[in-house]
Amino acid sequence: MSHLTIIVATDQQGGIGIDNTLPWKLPEDMARFKRLTTGHPVLMGRKTFDSIGRPLPNRRNIVITRNPDWRHEGVEAVPSVEAAIALLDGAEAYVIGGAEIYKQSLPLTQRLLITEIGQTFDCDAFFPAVDHAVWQETAREEHVSEKSGLPYAFVTLERKA
Repeated sequence: MSHLTIIVATDQQGGIGIDNTLPWKLPEDMARFKRLTTGHPVLMGRKTFDSIGRPLPNRRNIVITRNPDWRHEGVEAVPSVEAAIALLDGAEAYVIGGAEIYKQSLPLTQRLLITEIGQTFDCDAFFPAVDHAVWQETAREEHVSEKSGLPYAFVTLERKA
């Protein structure tokens, strides 16, 4: 069985993006994302892939799309989250967005790595509500960005047994 981890940054309202971009600049979060996901498969929706514009280096890139004709060099395209999991062959993988893929993946995920940004932004995409009857917070690190001044926390949630 593959181990899925969702990695996401959200504002105080659960916002994760606007117009297919991130509404904040948080270099510390980007560095953590790169450190944690490098060497692991990453699962993402086609719109998230388009916003990145290329396969992420040193990671197996799996894009979930309803378009059976969609192709991109260096990427595996699949029609569903379940089809992506079937490709993993037991590997630990990271779900990196967007909103619809997070929603579909949440019931299949064992761990959430959430960067909680202590501010609200204008967003049109949101992370699904986290049910604390299902998830237990196991770690929290509070920080303030040296570059942007934004307060944020790296939060780990594990699925309860």
